[in-house]
Amino acid sequence: MPCSRRTFLALAAAAAITACHAPQHWHSTDVSGSTPDLQFTLTRATDGKTVTAKDYRGKIVLLYFGYTYCPDICPTTLAHIAQMLTPIQASAKDVRVLFVTVDPGRDDLKTLKDYTANFGPEFVGLRGPANELETLAKRYRVAYSVKPDPDPAKYVVSHSSALYAFDRDGHARLLMSDLSSTSPDLKADTADLRQLIAAND
Repeated sequence: MPCSRRTFLALAAAAAITACHAPQHWHSTDVSGSTPDLQFTLTRATDGKTVTAKDYRGKIVLLYFGYTYCPDICPTTLAHIAQMLTPIQASAKDVRVLFVTVDPGRDDLKTLKDYTANFGPEFVGLRGPANELETLAKRYRVAYSVKPDPDPAKYVVSHSSALYAFDRDGHARLLMSDLSSTSPDLKADTADLRQLIAAND
């Protein structure tokens, strides 16, 4: 074989190997290796079953903390996620959006079930006791506070709007921080979601 041909084939093989190991490009913040794997034990609103992260292995998981009485940030974020899922059509079955309430005092299972159903079948409401919620929130550096009051107008809940994306093995991959805004880059966010799905197919 001529030397030039051997050289060409060697370079082609090297290029193929490089392409297979090329770093992924993300629009969202890459948190691989800096954020813990998905881990929790909570009650699922749809059936009242106790579930853990293992129940969602094999799915791309989007994890979000909020509450059903939230007047703006939560419905905005979830509506934007629903818009992301629309163009990926059949692949949406590979995604689960886990909505963890930070206000279990008011968000009973039926309330959570009815609320998440408004956004699509991929949305799952999760609820847990205060101590488990606190542990889970600390695990993902999510700040929240609840100040109950008999007067609904004085009942105050605050929470950060972090949305984490996990791959099919439960590894944290992305922090998607613009979905709570009024004008997120849904095209870029959807591209990230597509890439996560494709990378784990």
